[in-house]
Formats: sequence, structure tokens, C-alpha cells
Amino acid sequence: MYKNILVPIVFDPENTPDAALDVAKVLARDGARVTLLHVIEELPGYATSYVSADYIERSRESVKKRLDQIADMIPGGEAAVIHGHSARSILDWAEENDTDCIIVSSHKPGLQDYFLGGTAARVVRYAQCAVHVIR
Repeated sequence: MYKNILVPIVFDPENTPDAALDVAKVLARDGARVTLLHVIEELPGYATSYVSADYIERSRESVKKRLDQIADMIPGGEAAVIHGHSARSILDWAEENDTDCIIVSSHKPGLQDYFLGGTAARVVRYAQCAVHVIR
């Protein structure tokens, strides 16, 4: 069905990537590329003085290693780690890499984002390709 699928991954206990990855496997046509993308949010300037100089690089390496392990279990899977604002970075990466489908997980909404999580809502609203939202 899709030839270039993007699955943004967030590592937190309430949001496992399993459901999104299962959907990606179903929607991927033979030979498809499935990219697992993690966005490391930029630290505010005032916080950088509290973090060791190599913290960000060690975090990036740790996340990349974990993503690589997951990607190895998916046909056509690959991992990418980038820095930036989550929604904007996901959208930019999708456009720059000719993504034809984004499969994004959404947490159970709170009052401030009743229908979708903040990142998922922005991706749905502004993506130039198909978007599947998984809860």
C-alpha cells in the first residue's frame, strides 16, 4: 500500500511503539521503507548549564541503538534520530524524505488536547501525506 512509511517513536512507559509498528507492517507494500524516527527536543538555554557537555551525544547514541534494535525486527526498517521541535521536525523530515504515510501514536487526551495529543494533532493538520493515528 505505502512505499515510504514514517513512524515517530517516543520512549515513555505510557506510549509504546508496538501498535504503530504493527500497523506499519500491515500498510507497507513489498520493498517498502519503514523509518523509525525519534526527535530529541532542544534544551532551553537556561538548562544547558545543568547538563554535562556530552549528555546530549550520549543520549543520542543510546536512543539510536534502541531504535536500531527495533528497526532490525521490521522488514525495510531503519532508524533516524534528529534534534528539534517534535511536530515541526516530523513534518520537515517527512517532506524532505518523500514519506507517503506517517503513523503517529497519540496518548489519551487530557482537557487541553481533548481529541488528539499536541504533536499528533499538528502532524495530522499539516502533513502533506496520509497520516494514521494510533491510540
